Amino acid sequence: MQTAGVINELQHFATTVLLAVGALIPIVDPLGGAPIYLTMTADLSASDRARMAKSVAINSFLLLLALVFVGAYVLDFFGVSIPAVQVAGGLVVCAIGWSLLNSAPAPAAVDRGAASASTASGIGRRAFYPMTMPLTVGPGSISVALTLGANPPAACGHSC
Repeated sequence: MQTAGVINELQHFATTVLLAVGALIPIVDPLGGAPIYLTMTADLSASDRARMAKSVAINSFLLLLALVFVGAYVLDFFGVSIPAVQVAGGLVVCAIGWSLLNSAPAPAAVDRGAASASTASGIGRRAFYPMTMPLTVGPGSISVALTLGANPPAACGHSC
């Protein structure tokens, strides 16, 4: 009997993780963000770029995790409903997509190797802003994380 309960809990956990990953991957779009990341870190060495990527991944994970667990309570405190956040997040994603479709081609990248700080503190600052917050964890992923936190999938009963 106890083994069936553990299996149900593991199945519920796996379902929740797959739902979160499936919902966040299209919004975060790691393959689409890779060229942007490479362009923004062109002045860094390979080891600094790897260290920044690790830092961005950890920052993004912790930020999304905090949004899943605490975000709905913060919105409730300020009186904002989850459907309002869902609609606003969707509108922001649509507006960003529309502006990308209608924007003029970007000018060629400027060599900024001498101007950037490749120190540990400079990499740490750049890893959170602008790499983590607006680029990786943007309005769409914030909306998805809040929605998943406020509406977790129901636990599977014995009828599964």
